[in-house]
Amino acid sequence: MIRILKLCVAALTLCCAAAQAHQYHFGITDISFNQKTGSTEVVHTYQADDIAALLQNLYQRQFDLTQPEDEAVLRKYVEKRFWIEGADKRRLPLHWVGLKAGAETVEIYQEVENSPLSKAALIHDEVLIDFIAAQANTVNVSEGGKIRSLSFDRQKTDQPAH
Repeated sequence: MIRILKLCVAALTLCCAAAQAHQYHFGITDISFNQKTGSTEVVHTYQADDIAALLQNLYQRQFDLTQPEDEAVLRKYVEKRFWIEGADKRRLPLHWVGLKAGAETVEIYQEVENSPLSKAALIHDEVLIDFIAAQANTVNVSEGGKIRSLSFDRQKTDQPAH
C-alpha cells in the first residue's frame, strides 16, 4: 500500500512539474526590410504546444503542419489575426511564404513584396491572444539600424508601426 502511495505521489509530482514547465505564453515577431529583395519580411515564432492546443481546440483533431492542408488551416488563422496597415488604413498585401514546425517552436514566414517598411502605419497582432488569456506577443520592428519593440495582449492588439 505504501509503495502504491509513493508511486501516486511521484506521478502527481511529475504531472505538476510538467504543467508548470510552460507557464509563459508568448510569441515573437520580427519585421524588417530586405534591401536585396525590396520586400518587408515578417517572421513569427510561437511555442509549438500553444499552436497545437489552439488547432486541437478549434478543430478537435491532431494537426501535422508538414501537410499542406494542415498548414493552410494555420495560415487562415494567422492571416485573420495579424496584419499591417498602411497610412490609408488598408491592409498591406502580406503574403504567406511558409512555415517551419519544430518540436519546441513554429516559425511562420510572411512578406510584403516590393514594399518598404516605411509604408506600414499600424500593426495588428492578435495571434493566440484570442485563445490564451495570458498570451503576450512582442513585435520587433527593425528599421534604419534601430529596433523598436511593441507589446501586444488582450488590452492592446493595435500599435503604430513607427
